[in-house]
Amino acid sequence: MSEQSAQKKYEFKRKLEQLKSKKGRGTELVSLYIPPDKQISDVVSQLKVEHGQASNIKSKVTKTNVQGALDSLLSRLKYLEEVPENGIVYFTGAVDIGANKTNMETTIIEPPQQIITYRYHCDSRFFLEPLEAMLKETKTYGLLVLDRREATIGLLVGKRIEPYRHLTSTVPGKQRKGGQSAQRFQQLRLIAINDFYKKIGEAASEIFMSVELSDLAGILIGGPSPTKEEFDSGEYLHHELEKKKAGLFDVAYTDESGLSELVNAASERLYDIDLMEEKRAMEKFFGELVSESEKAAYGEENVRKNLEIGSVKTLLISEDLRAERIVVNCSSCSYQNKYTLQLRAGELTSQESDASNNCPNCGSPIEIREKVDIVEELSNLADQMGTEVKFISTEFEEGSQLMNAFGGLAAILRFSTGI
Repeated sequence: MSEQSAQKKYEFKRKLEQLKSKKGRGTELVSLYIPPDKQISDVVSQLKVEHGQASNIKSKVTKTNVQGALDSLLSRLKYLEEVPENGIVYFTGAVDIGANKTNMETTIIEPPQQIITYRYHCDSRFFLEPLEAMLKETKTYGLLVLDRREATIGLLVGKRIEPYRHLTSTVPGKQRKGGQSAQRFQQLRLIAINDFYKKIGEAASEIFMSVELSDLAGILIGGPSPTKEEFDSGEYLHHELEKKKAGLFDVAYTDESGLSELVNAASERLYDIDLMEEKRAMEKFFGELVSESEKAAYGEENVRKNLEIGSVKTLLISEDLRAERIVVNCSSCSYQNKYTLQLRAGELTSQESDASNNCPNCGSPIEIREKVDIVEELSNLADQMGTEVKFISTEFEEGSQLMNAFGGLAAILRFSTGI
């Protein structure tokens, strides 16, 4: 994924989180999905009909708010000469802001994928399901690790490994029991191995066929030799899946941990997928972190300082990082301070009240003068300094470490700065 598209995906995801956190008091929030082939005149006609029907709403407040939202939409549609190629979505309504107050808000989104169906929806929450579906990864790999004792089947969906089934065999060991001829024992053992492979093939076929074949990019098979080769040559998978085999890979483990080992072993085959690109970036960061080069930085303060002097080669930002940089000043004296506040579900946490306390110098109220998304701020700074920006998912171990252990921000430096 390009740096620009990763940035757009982050912004899109953040907007949806913010919209999801908003609610109305009644069915006062309007969601309007307009596909590219829809005539604007038809949309305007329907909204006028809805406006007239809203006059029948018994609650005066709800009626006023719904008609206000429709008036807002109608006024905006006057200036929409053409529907964008992917369509356009309007979210408008009286949003509950607490203290028995509402605020009329409008958010406009041009989605990353094309809207198929026209939709007008009125409820106490914005209707987000079609847009949330666009965030779901569709590119999928089937994962299978096996030996003659056990097998584990899973899927690699985007950047997330999902284990599905663990099977154990009844294949006897190589030592035969007394009273059996060596030939007879070996024959029974081969039958048991074949039966186990059939069982694996049936389970794997069931799981892999649950994915649309067009979305199944390939099937990776891992295990020791000669087990994986035996399974591969036996054509135990459904005939449609046999065409999807993408390679055999040596792995030591055949339990759930073997699925992660398989993905790592297949890194060259998966080179172009986002997961491997992010893994390589994190491996580079961890390598610099433990080396004596001192070309790694983490945490907002250190990363920011290095960005400001242009020493950051690659900026690593967790996709789950939600924070705002807030500048406050006193209404009566020269006091000023800056805070970075963590966000939760698109809203500031209770820490925001810390930025609104009285001035420590004169006791006057402190006012929020500026509020900016920290990811947007640091991304812009990186752009000015010619720094590469990579957004890192938390759906794999190293990405989760970036968020949980390093505060969601890290950097690979061009040179050591001693900061």
